Amino acid sequence: MSAEADMSSSDLSVVEKAAVLMEALPYVRKFRNSTFVVKYGGSCLEAPDDEVRSRVAGDVVFLNSVGIRVVIVHGGGKAISRELAKRNVEPVFVDGLRVTDAETLAVVRDTLDGEVNSDVCDRVSSREGLAEGISGIDVLRCVPIPGREDLGFVGQIVGVETSLLHAALDEGKVPVVSCLASAADGQLYNTNADTAAAKVAAALEARRLVYLSDVPGLLRDPEDVDTLISTLPAGQVDDLKASGIIAKGMRPKVDSAVEALSSGVKRVHFVDGRLPHSLLLEIFTDEGIGTEIVR
Repeated sequence: MSAEADMSSSDLSVVEKAAVLMEALPYVRKFRNSTFVVKYGGSCLEAPDDEVRSRVAGDVVFLNSVGIRVVIVHGGGKAISRELAKRNVEPVFVDGLRVTDAETLAVVRDTLDGEVNSDVCDRVSSREGLAEGISGIDVLRCVPIPGREDLGFVGQIVGVETSLLHAALDEGKVPVVSCLASAADGQLYNTNADTAAAKVAAALEARRLVYLSDVPGLLRDPEDVDTLISTLPAGQVDDLKASGIIAKGMRPKVDSAVEALSSGVKRVHFVDGRLPHSLLLEIFTDEGIGTEIVR
């Protein structure tokens, strides 16, 4: 009996794994020395299953290990709300944006730059990667959102200083950046993490911007995962907004994606970070697993 005929199911599994590696090889070659920005947030960041967050960190370390320069930009809205509750501060939202007074801003800073940033860095380190926590205060420049004094210290990002990011990347590290920002007068502001990721990607001339969240991607029918839009030209976004397909929480994400594309980012991906190795499957396989928006 030949070795091929005697092959067990486990042997077949090994062959299938080898095929996956061979499928990934052209992408590894193509993306080596490229910069990817990963926006890490939503329920993916808050997953009760600890393994989800550790698995995402492992995927990031894999990308870094094959020569891709990875920057993580994170939010942490639920963690902020939890901390506010501990301090008996009632969160207030207007048009989906957190009203940020001085007391809330202090909690935002402690939570994002302390708890959340440290956790992401620790998980990257636990997978034998090198992470460097960077407060957005040192990277992101902003102004108050024009005409929205009712929001308090909520900023609109107008620039990104990349020197700290490039220094970390050149040392083989994964910069982990919070979505806080500072104005010219030194005042700190809370900003939208999706927008922050897009601005960072544009400033770094990133090849890919990946939004990890808790949805499979863009769905024509939100109740039917089989209606996933695999590839979406940016020129079709307005029509999907008008029809209501792009709505609610996806709207600011998609707007940020289109802005990043117009600023030089090659492609933007929306991926469900809760699925095992979804980041790698989106980047290194022919079919992908989420939605990519292209110019």
